Amino acid sequence: MSKLPSVSGRQCLRALEKAGFRVIRQEGSHVVARRDEPFAQVVVPDHRELDRGTLRAIIRQAGLSVDEFVALV
Repeated sequence: MSKLPSVSGRQCLRALEKAGFRVIRQEGSHVVARRDEPFAQVVVPDHRELDRGTLRAIIRQAGLSVDEFVALV
């Protein structure tokens, strides 16, 4: 398993867009992204640096492995 990279909320969103997600809406600093096939929805805080636990939860909810996410970043 790869080590989690240190990424911002915007970098995380760009990686998720490569995985088929699209931004649905934003409320304050939280951006909601959704993928239809297979369905997944994640909330990404638009912060300078995401905490490791938050990033790991986003990756898990997106249905990706850490290695797949690192390849997309």
